[in-house]
Amino acid sequence: MTTLVRRGSLHFSNSSLKEGKPPRKKIRTQKMVDSSETKNKPLPSSSSSSGMLKRLAAVPLLVLLTGLIFEPIKPQPPKICGTANGPPVTSNRTKLNDGRHVAYVEFGVPREKAKNKIIFIHGFDACRYDTLKVSQELLEELSIYLVGFDRPGYGESDPDPKKTVKSIATDIEEMADNLQLGPKFYVIGFSMGGEAVWSVLKYIPHRLAGAALLGPVANYWWSGFPANVTEEAWNAQLPADKWVVWVAHHFPWLTNWWNSQKYFPSSSVITHDVRVFSPSDLQVLHKWGGPARAAYLGQIVQQGNHESLHRDMIVGFGSWDFSPLDLENPFPNNEGSVHLWHGTEDLIVPVHMSRYIAQQLPWITYHELPTAGHMFLLGEGMGDTIVRSLLGCIR
Repeated sequence: MTTLVRRGSLHFSNSSLKEGKPPRKKIRTQKMVDSSETKNKPLPSSSSSSGMLKRLAAVPLLVLLTGLIFEPIKPQPPKICGTANGPPVTSNRTKLNDGRHVAYVEFGVPREKAKNKIIFIHGFDACRYDTLKVSQELLEELSIYLVGFDRPGYGESDPDPKKTVKSIATDIEEMADNLQLGPKFYVIGFSMGGEAVWSVLKYIPHRLAGAALLGPVANYWWSGFPANVTEEAWNAQLPADKWVVWVAHHFPWLTNWWNSQKYFPSSSVITHDVRVFSPSDLQVLHKWGGPARAAYLGQIVQQGNHESLHRDMIVGFGSWDFSPLDLENPFPNNEGSVHLWHGTEDLIVPVHMSRYIAQQLPWITYHELPTAGHMFLLGEGMGDTIVRSLLGCIR
């Protein structure tokens, strides 16, 4: 994106030096001081001594104030599940090569019998239980095994302080191998999880049978987008979210503080500001809450906000080494398909950049939903519709 704020450079010069001429050395003369002068020189007054003491006393106060200002910038260490000070482990988990654990939950037919295996990637401020709702009838009809997992730092999956744009793709590939899902599988991602699908398409396309992106988050600094497209998308956000995204991109080390302080507006999603939901979102939002979600709501960021919410923003809105516009068709022989779904009235992730991607990449099947908002996947039967479309089984 065209960055809205210019960042300049600092230039330093030394006026004391003239080009080609070294500075003249000054010859200092030392005054001989009579010993009687030093004897008669008055000692520092009590007032000057007290002034010095006051200045010395101000040093600890300055240190204290500095600590009060900068300590909140440093995030608290995560409370890792299964450790002495962390929450208990209650779910199935698999261990990755680097020693981290990934928690997951399974739906549908047993994976050893399933013909179609789907991995669902949850969104921001969510967890493995927030998987796309697909009817049991369809899961059985199409012989589907569906697995939802906690992305790093969420739920009961270990944090990944070294998380990158690429690492979520390699995590998914390792998890798929550990669960013995076979050489190919489908992925579906929603919101921030939808953005992660671009990484999967980039780094492990050979493992995919198909992919679907549902209202994927966009990075306003991706290359290749016209300025008017990114600016229109940028300006469709709430002012608070513009600040949060801008800080996450330009000053990632401030992300924790920015979303923890009370002086400036933080993320509207973190604060559950209802203004980010469209009228159609509000009609289905009760399906996102309720007693069922309340049962696991406390698990979502139980390991700490920084390695879940804040890390999501730092990576998602950080500097990427590719743009979705750079991607090539992973299914040149039509052996699979990629679907992009977006609601026209999405106020959390404005539709503009998804629309442009679909225009530039003709191999993507684009579904723009008029009047729909960000939470369109909660609509009646939408889960089944999305899965049928992905598997090529549309009635």
